[in-house]
Amino acid sequence: MSTAASTPEWAANLRAERKARVGSVADMARRLRTIAQEQGMQLPTLADITRTIRGWERGDHYPSERYRLLCAQALETTEADLFPPEQATVVPVPAFPLASIAPDPDLFQRITKAVAQPARVDAVTLDWLATCLAEHRKVEDSIGSRPLIGVVRQQLGVVADFANSARGPLAERVVDLAAQYAQFIAWMSLDIDDQPAALAWYDRAHDWALEIGDANMAITTLSMKAHQAWSAGNARRCVGLAEAARSHSGQVTPGVRGMAAQMAARGHALVGTADQAHALLDEAETLISGAAEHSEDEPAWMYFYDETWFTLQRGMAELHLSNWGQAVELLASGLARLPESYGRDRAWYASCLARAYAKAGDAEASLSTALPVVTDAVQLNRHAVKELAETAGELGSRGAPHAVTLRYALAAAR
Repeated sequence: MSTAASTPEWAANLRAERKARVGSVADMARRLRTIAQEQGMQLPTLADITRTIRGWERGDHYPSERYRLLCAQALETTEADLFPPEQATVVPVPAFPLASIAPDPDLFQRITKAVAQPARVDAVTLDWLATCLAEHRKVEDSIGSRPLIGVVRQQLGVVADFANSARGPLAERVVDLAAQYAQFIAWMSLDIDDQPAALAWYDRAHDWALEIGDANMAITTLSMKAHQAWSAGNARRCVGLAEAARSHSGQVTPGVRGMAAQMAARGHALVGTADQAHALLDEAETLISGAAEHSEDEPAWMYFYDETWFTLQRGMAELHLSNWGQAVELLASGLARLPESYGRDRAWYASCLARAYAKAGDAEASLSTALPVVTDAVQLNRHAVKELAETAGELGSRGAPHAVTLRYALAAAR
């Protein structure tokens, strides 16, 4: 933490301008959120932003480019005046403004030296980057991909430099970290509908995984490309890629194998081959139960993959197979256990549940499930928006007046 005597000039300037032009830190946080929303961006909660601003004003960490611009707009000045250009050089690695990853002075200096001379990268710096990646994954669950993808790409650029320069025992670890970053960027690219970028980053992650013999990541990228095919409605490619993942003979954890089996099941469900889908789902369930017993052995990127998540996947499969009652039961059960912090995923699964209710003929339950997630769907999950639109269409085809209410809510949220 910075003391009053050591507070950087830019931090003191930010505090003075904020007090003179806006008022309290809470007022500044509200203004940042308002400006971001006007520009179609989603920020963390007011409490999180308030803590972040206090950290900036203490000089704990330097704002990213995105936040520097928002601060300048909030204070009706220019970024150059608020943050003199020479200050930008003090940021060794851009990161989302989270207190959990703000480096202390010693770590800050260590990171700075490693960025200046990539061959000097050390285990402590890599530990910090791995923590950044883990924290960014969790934040993305809440706020979606758009606010994060630029920062994560910049971090991967730094990691790639390290991978090109590292020697000795750290070299393999850096490549492993690069593969994880690439896989995360691929996921976010798919989330914002940048299909070519998603495919390219999954391929890059796969290459890095093969380079170091990481079967778990290699299988994960195949499964996630199967997911990309499923999202495009290409059942044949979904099944083909998932089966390629299932056939891998390397050392793969139960959770990663379960993901591959579940993706193959999803492809079969998409074309209505129920027997194959159910057999693969049973296989996946056994694997996932085994993974839950030894979750510490699963890769870091499998943090979300548990029995709750699998229940929701079963519900989606039953929705594809037109088993409306089973889909409702499974989706409702999984959604009830899904943490509130998973804003994007809750919007998606609730939209699936709303459609299952509509298909089952329960218009009231469909609407009451859909309306609470309309805003999150529009802001965080384009797939959920499509699902809600299809739900409105289903309600309308049945003559239910609830369709008008849902369409109006979607239009208003947009």
